[in-house]
Amino acid sequence: MIFPKIPQEDDIVQGIRSDLSKVTNANEFEYKDPVDGSISKHQGVRYLFEDGSRLVFRISGTGSGGATIRLYVEQYVKNSSKIGRDSQEALAPLVDVALKLSKMQEFTGRSTPTVIT
Repeated sequence: MIFPKIPQEDDIVQGIRSDLSKVTNANEFEYKDPVDGSISKHQGVRYLFEDGSRLVFRISGTGSGGATIRLYVEQYVKNSSKIGRDSQEALAPLVDVALKLSKMQEFTGRSTPTVIT
């Protein structure tokens, strides 16, 4: 997968939500098994933010019919008074960016997730 240069990625994110930290990296990642050293490529796409927050998109399911799109949203919180907030409320800005970046509703036809953990 080819990504625009980081400044362009950041411009896209800032155009969606200007209140988020800057994008410092966007890439397709691979997994290296710590036991046998094998490498699994094309494991997903991640966006890393200057403040330590990140968005990770992964496809799971290897069957020929259907797959699950997994979206992982992590936010670094420096201000301890913000810890303990409702997670959906706290992560809403990052979720908003993730859904618009991925065009998930457009591609899946779904406006809400089937599972939230």
